[in-house]
Amino acid sequence: MQLSFLRPICAHPGPWASVYLDASRDTHDAHPALDVRWRNLQERLREQGTDARTVGALDEVVRGHDPMPGDYGLAVFAAGGRVMLTEYLSAPPLKDIAAFGPIAHTMPLVAQRGEQIPWVRVLASRTGAELTAVSAGGVPRHARVRGGNQWPIRKVDPGGWSQRHFQQGAQLTWQRNAGDAASATAQLAERVGAEVIVVAGETRARQLLADQLPEFWRDRVVQTDAGFPAAGADQGALDDVTVQAIAEVAAAHTDVALDRFGMQQHVGKGLNAVVAALQRGQVDTMLIVDDPSSTAQLWIGPEPTDIATSAEELRELSVADPRQVRADAALVRALVGTDAGVTVLDRDQAPELTDGVGAVLRYVDASTPVGSRG
Repeated sequence: MQLSFLRPICAHPGPWASVYLDASRDTHDAHPALDVRWRNLQERLREQGTDARTVGALDEVVRGHDPMPGDYGLAVFAAGGRVMLTEYLSAPPLKDIAAFGPIAHTMPLVAQRGEQIPWVRVLASRTGAELTAVSAGGVPRHARVRGGNQWPIRKVDPGGWSQRHFQQGAQLTWQRNAGDAASATAQLAERVGAEVIVVAGETRARQLLADQLPEFWRDRVVQTDAGFPAAGADQGALDDVTVQAIAEVAAAHTDVALDRFGMQQHVGKGLNAVVAALQRGQVDTMLIVDDPSSTAQLWIGPEPTDIATSAEELRELSVADPRQVRADAALVRALVGTDAGVTVLDRDQAPELTDGVGAVLRYVDASTPVGSRG
């Protein structure tokens, strides 16, 4: 997962107020319940020393945000009286959080957001296609393609000498329209950097479209009967197929990261080795087991690479005023500052990961610290 969306936070000095809130409004008592939860979080922020301007800025966002249907959450980050980032969460957070400290508490957002896989979905018909795409930044795009050939569309059965002529004409029309749709699909896929293309719709139309995609994109196609544009078509089924296809790509990315990590022998393993690698800008991708209950701490300075396991180590690196913070928050800030990525794991995906953290390194040299062998 790339973390560029956190740059506005990591580039701005703190202290930071970080809020995670169940903002669901579907039940009859949702508004009063949300108000009570938010007032409790405001009180926690004040107890931690959050200034009134910052609390007020958060209040405006929480109370004034555009509500979403269903259950969802909000993650909001503010400093110096300004809200710098607001993210809608597809589900309520595991628990409401209000934290105030030198850096933002970003790990819950990273873990819940997950990897953003760019994708394209095509609903094909004999006359063209409807396209939907989402980029890695979550920006949706929509397009409708009307093929340049609209007659003949149907394979009529007139009998006699003209029957074969009409059938061949309809087949040629379908193929040309599918070619127009395939060209638009490839252009949109390239624009968003799609890693998967879900093609649904009429059986022959989607087959013709998929066959006319460039080979690079054909390898990323998932075809499905779901969402056939007939009476009673189940849009939910098409959404399920899309989500599953995206999840499979994300899982494949995780497998690749774990394989690369396993090939490194004894470097990049454990918290000490990861911290040392981050100081050197050596981390390509960090692996971390999501543990909301963790109490691990690290020391930081003003720069993202000012990170250490002790205050004394930072002072030796000329950091005058080291601050102690949550380890996961410090690690994420360092990743953002060095353009590194992260793969968030469940405990059962990496049961032997030392300290619950490791790193795939960009390079290894003679001075690279060796991590734990246990």
